Amino acid sequence: MNPLYFIVWFPCKLLFKIYFGWEIYGVNNVPRKGPALITSNHTSFLDPVLIGTSLPMAIHYLARSTLFKNKLITWILKTVHAIPIDRERGGMAGLKTILEQLHQDCIINLFPEGTRSRDGKLQKAQTGIGLAVIKSEALVIPTRIFGSFEAYSRKDLFPKPQKIIIRYGTPLDFKELRQESKTCTKERLREIYKEVAEQVMEAIARLTPTEELSKK
Repeated sequence: MNPLYFIVWFPCKLLFKIYFGWEIYGVNNVPRKGPALITSNHTSFLDPVLIGTSLPMAIHYLARSTLFKNKLITWILKTVHAIPIDRERGGMAGLKTILEQLHQDCIINLFPEGTRSRDGKLQKAQTGIGLAVIKSEALVIPTRIFGSFEAYSRKDLFPKPQKIIIRYGTPLDFKELRQESKTCTKERLREIYKEVAEQVMEAIARLTPTEELSKK
């Protein structure tokens, strides 16, 4: 971590422990170095900060390119490893940016659902996550956050002291599908993207708040 990242990371870690009484499971499933994709459910503005603060190494985040207009804010965002994504140019431009960062061995936090859930329930994954997985060699770590919707949903003005649990699952292996994608038809390739997206969300859905429950 660079100094500014640590300055943000350390107090947030203490605050979340005290305010949310958070618990974190499966951190050893996350590699200390990329390329890797942390694929998580998304129910709150808190989610990116919760993911980043729960890990002992610096990771990268996606941020709207419109946030990078001010020089000071741009410097802060880049220092904490935010990656500008131009939504106006479409998904392919964003994918290119993600792949460039993965090729530099980064760990990136992605939300397969694409946007925050309005009711706290898991949503359908966007096929873009399948494309990102297949076009890279990144390790995929399914991740689920419990309690962030109750702590800070769209309608809340300020986070509530709700118990939060973060669980990192066993990394997913897409070696066979990646190999198939190199020679298959375009129609089959679209099916592979969809299949990968579904598998990622299914893996997230299988995660439970505690290891004891996940073994039942």
